Amino acid sequence: MNTRMLLAGLAAGVFSFLLGWVLWDMLGLMDYFGKNTTAAYNALWKAPENMNMIGMIISNLAMGGLVAWMLSRMGATTWMAGFMAAAILGGLITLSMDMFFYSMMNMFTNKMIVIIDVVVSAVTTGLAGAVAGAVLGMGAKKAA
Repeated sequence: MNTRMLLAGLAAGVFSFLLGWVLWDMLGLMDYFGKNTTAAYNALWKAPENMNMIGMIISNLAMGGLVAWMLSRMGATTWMAGFMAAAILGGLITLSMDMFFYSMMNMFTNKMIVIIDVVVSAVTTGLAGAVAGAVLGMGAKKAA
């Protein structure tokens, strides 16, 4: 683990946190997900005033760290390489988790929410990966 990877993880985590705020709060994804989860789980989603902000920050920093570590191991040092690798990772992790929930629980009310969740996760994780990839490539010497 090196300083550049830690900075990439921090940058990706902060970016992910801010992007999540825009998507979930400002653009209303939280309302969409709330309406498409089973009503029997009315306690599933916390009210915004009851959200654990420290937990949310740790979650985003952990994902930023995972993305940065993965990209570092892959040698991805450009925003595009970071985006592609992280989008695939985020999409597959979310597909795995959502299909588990869909097959074993009554949490989702329809199939479309799974598709939307996978696409949103792939794009948001990809964008965090683009940030991490760009940071990992900062100061790197270009091949002649």
